[in-house]
Amino acid sequence: MPVPGVSLPPPRPPVTAAGPGAQPQPRAHQPQPHLDAAAPPAARPPRPTLERLLGGPNGLGTAGLRLARRGEPAAPEARPEDAPAAGDPVLGLGRPTADGSAPGLCPPAAGDAVPGLYHHPVPEPDPVRVEEVSRRIKTWAVDEVQTVPPEWEDQFDGFSVGTYMVACHPDAPTIDHLMIAARLMVAENAVDDCYCEDHGGSPVGLGSRLLLAHTALDALHTTPEYEQEWAKSLQSDAPRRAYRSAMDYFSRQSTPSQADRFRHDMARLHLGYLAEAAWAETGHMPEVWEYLAMRQFNNFRPCPTITDTVGGYELPADLHAQPAMQRVIALAGNATTIVNDLYSYTKELKSPGTHLNLPVVIAQRENISDRDAYLKAVEVHNDLMHAFEAEAAGLAAACPVPSVLRFLRGVAVWVDGNHYWHRSNTYRYSLPDFW
Repeated sequence: MPVPGVSLPPPRPPVTAAGPGAQPQPRAHQPQPHLDAAAPPAARPPRPTLERLLGGPNGLGTAGLRLARRGEPAAPEARPEDAPAAGDPVLGLGRPTADGSAPGLCPPAAGDAVPGLYHHPVPEPDPVRVEEVSRRIKTWAVDEVQTVPPEWEDQFDGFSVGTYMVACHPDAPTIDHLMIAARLMVAENAVDDCYCEDHGGSPVGLGSRLLLAHTALDALHTTPEYEQEWAKSLQSDAPRRAYRSAMDYFSRQSTPSQADRFRHDMARLHLGYLAEAAWAETGHMPEVWEYLAMRQFNNFRPCPTITDTVGGYELPADLHAQPAMQRVIALAGNATTIVNDLYSYTKELKSPGTHLNLPVVIAQRENISDRDAYLKAVEVHNDLMHAFEAEAAGLAAACPVPSVLRFLRGVAVWVDGNHYWHRSNTYRYSLPDFW
């Protein structure tokens, strides 16, 4: 039943698109309160775009939301005095010099964050858990579902599934809970790689492949004769084997409502895959808003949506379905997906053909340089993050139910962990030389 009093805060002002060659315009940002803070921090005055981008972290997802285990050191908070003052040179875009003087404009080092990207630091993931999840997930992927042949093992190891899962789910009560997310992540990537992209994927015929794979998550109900043929088909390729096995493990540790929620979000994901494939087949360069619409479906949403299952509790279905909660989850998925666009930018430029990502689409559709398009994509991400934090804080204040507060914290921590993995995974990602 509806929860009384749940309403969204007033919407943020719309983003004004820059014209050809124009620089992004400064926008004021009012820091949002922590979910568990007594009062919001003092607001900072508006700053020019690059200086605003370099401001320290604040709001939902900082120290009060990180569910570190007892004894784990907290990440240091950014101090106001560390942020560049209005009118200063563009500090922070280069690495510090040996004598501590102001850095020059130089490319970020391997493992550095995208300069200007609004994010929150996280504690280093527990190495014991990382090692155990890494061991178990490789055994599952290689031996149990035969998703990773020997020639792909170096890429699988370089993906660092264990690091990813432990960083995103620090409140998981056991390794078994972490493995729920790990199997689903690997299965989703198997579908993406084998059906869509890196390992033989193609937009041609993708709809049929995705439909049949989706039945591994959402079972076919038909006559016994044809059900046997369908069940046999689930073992016919690596993506379907991985989906079937991962969903089976997930269903054992989730409620029926959580499982149905996940199936729904996977249908969203597959719809996004199909839209991108259709554009590839027709050579369509989407408008920026069209691309962002596609990315709201082809995004990370299925990962944070299971944060309660991995945490060992349940956000009730009526609370999950609230429009305010749906907006928070959508904004989190959209922001984290733009993180992927930014960190995978140079990797995707090396792939054959035109690989759509937000900087590429902005550059093409708004007729600006690659560098300006990339910096504008950073701004888009930051606006999405600020909106996510504002909406989550508003929902927490309007509906302070324990499961709602825990779920919001879990999603915020997942957002932070997702950025940590992208930033630290130098096997897969490197940043463009735009600074």
